Amino acid sequence: MNPPITGILLAAGASSRFGSNKLLYPLEDGVPMVVAAARRLRAAIPRSVAVVDAPDSEVAALLRGESLDIVVNPEAGRGMGSSLARGVAATPAVAGWVIALADMPYIPVPVIREVAGRLAAGASVVAPVYRGRRGHPVGFAARHASALMQLQGDAGARGVVDANTGSLEPVVVETATIITDIDTPGDYGALQPAR
Repeated sequence: MNPPITGILLAAGASSRFGSNKLLYPLEDGVPMVVAAARRLRAAIPRSVAVVDAPDSEVAALLRGESLDIVVNPEAGRGMGSSLARGVAATPAVAGWVIALADMPYIPVPVIREVAGRLAAGASVVAPVYRGRRGHPVGFAARHASALMQLQGDAGARGVVDANTGSLEPVVVETATIITDIDTPGDYGALQPAR
């Protein structure tokens, strides 16, 4: 049996620009943002984990309810890179990872599936692209584990992607939601026509 592709949902952010924990913000159907993102990721990649900042948080409880394994990053305040590194370290013996962001709840499931499928077929780095702009989620083959586990700060895995642009496989899409995250309540309103 081939090693699986694993999804990692990064859900440990501080929501400093939102005014409250944006991941708990209900979307138009009443589902919290983090739950919507988790459901889309799991629909595409059943074997998925979520990185949170505390094991007893409301976000962690919601994600357990969505059947995601929880990875706790007590150093989440150091930036998204440390959460990504923690998620990769917690999921060894896989063929690769698809890294999704909990504040991007409208990425279409087929896009996530395509990123995972390209990894499973042997791609090194995969990312969706909308009108020339690279977006999320980003997929990394297992050969990048060491680089990913050394990440720190808020740049996430941008440096790993940039170091491997020659082997990046783009997935061209027609939805702007792959490049737009929700940082403020206004961002949510602006996303409505784009979906």
